Amino acid sequence: GSGTGTEPVVPGGRPRGDLRERGVGRTLQAGRCRPLAAAILAGRPRAARIRGGFVPTLRVPDPVSVPLCQVTILFADLHAYLDNMKAPWELLELRTRYYENVIKAMLESIGVPLEKLKFVRGTDYQLSKEYTLDVYRLSSVVTQHDAKKAGAEVVKQVEHPLLSGLLYPGLQALDEEYLKVDAQFGGVDQRKIFTFAEKYLPSLGYAKRIHLMNPMVPGLTGSKMSSSEEDSKIDLLDRKEDVKKKLKKAFCEPGNVENNGVLSFIKHVLFPLKSEFVILREEKWGGNKTYTDYEALEKDFAEQVVHPGDLKNSVEVALNKLLDPIREKFNSPELKKLTNAAYPNPSKAKPAEKGTKNSEPENVVPSRLDIRVGKVISVEKHPDADSLYVEKIDVGEPEPRTVVSGLVQFVPKEQLQDRLVVLLCNLKPQKMRGVESQGMVLCASSVGEPRQVEPLDPPAGCCAGERVYVEGYEDGEPDDELKPKKKVFEKLQADFRISEDCIAQWKQRDFLTKLGSVSCKSLKGGSIS
Repeated sequence: GSGTGTEPVVPGGRPRGDLRERGVGRTLQAGRCRPLAAAILAGRPRAARIRGGFVPTLRVPDPVSVPLCQVTILFADLHAYLDNMKAPWELLELRTRYYENVIKAMLESIGVPLEKLKFVRGTDYQLSKEYTLDVYRLSSVVTQHDAKKAGAEVVKQVEHPLLSGLLYPGLQALDEEYLKVDAQFGGVDQRKIFTFAEKYLPSLGYAKRIHLMNPMVPGLTGSKMSSSEEDSKIDLLDRKEDVKKKLKKAFCEPGNVENNGVLSFIKHVLFPLKSEFVILREEKWGGNKTYTDYEALEKDFAEQVVHPGDLKNSVEVALNKLLDPIREKFNSPELKKLTNAAYPNPSKAKPAEKGTKNSEPENVVPSRLDIRVGKVISVEKHPDADSLYVEKIDVGEPEPRTVVSGLVQFVPKEQLQDRLVVLLCNLKPQKMRGVESQGMVLCASSVGEPRQVEPLDPPAGCCAGERVYVEGYEDGEPDDELKPKKKVFEKLQADFRISEDCIAQWKQRDFLTKLGSVSCKSLKGGSIS
């Protein structure tokens, strides 16, 4: 990677020249700087992972603190699929949502203001006509040798490589132009892709960008951190007992500072965050000692003044303080459900039954849902439940439907009266505290605490009973009644989401009526239930 030439620019190390002499300073002096950081949606983000962990995250506050500087964080969903299908196609949307939530939680845990960041998904622009044409243009000038060399340290290397792995570096290079960034930030393992981008973007008439890199942090076992080696990494959602277990097994030989993942974590994560590190130990071993300089800590460890056991225990305490806010956020039912859906446990997958009549997979599509516009005629508190409303809703049938909904805490009664709502009408009726509910009012809800809920809004001018459908699924017939055991709604609902424009979507396809899109008032990025 490089600044204006081909020398590496590593924040923290700054070899051969200050950044202000190498392009970054000139860009800032010009009144703007738009750096890019990417999160590849493969395994779960790790506490010290280069792409999607605390090491790159700690560099985000640097440009964010500069006036007129906007950081773009790319959720590289298509890249993850191209990299030897690290993220299966059917899980891309779920993993994108998971990464978006976990990275935002991580940024918040270190005090980064999210309003100064721009979050983008790769598939939001990489499937456009213009981008696709540039992929073809690039493929006409890039050699197979250069494409393979560029991805050697990033794309998974296998005996019979797929063509998709050769496309990967080209897409990463084009991202710089299509996101209109001035600089790209990644791990040192990205340096060959950065060099590739500098060589080939000008051949399409696009400018070279500045490239910044952070060092690679060794895994806890002393070698490179690996998703296939569980004990080499700490995941952001690991329980406290898992953190203790992994640190206890970590390679941390007395006096050995080489390939020491525990020391490296202190150097690249804990010291940049707090500017100090406290060794916790009993009085008989010297008591607690605060280090304000990493080199002093490394020197004491090399001279065996600091014991590996005390080092590990101190890292465990500091790391859990970082992870606690993230764990707390992901303790919500919505995010637990999202995590399990994005990373299903292979051991729990049921083998397909052989020789049965219904061995073909069931076609689970949005057109099976009977969703209609409804008008709330009346709203009353449930006689036996303070948190529930009992509503009469007109959905274009001879008689209004009785619907029980848990909106008391979120929507005042007078705001529901006479409003248009979106109602799922073919759920099996069920009694809720003695009152039979004949549908579900679909609502947007925020992630995290305090929870916010807003009923979905049909377009103005809609009539009660008007059908709501998902773009591209206008013609299918809804089921007469959804069978609870089939969990059709639950499977589809996993991909329901509120867009950044507050539009209700399924897999990025809008919920529509003949008058336009269904929306909510303000809960961007929320879930729908």
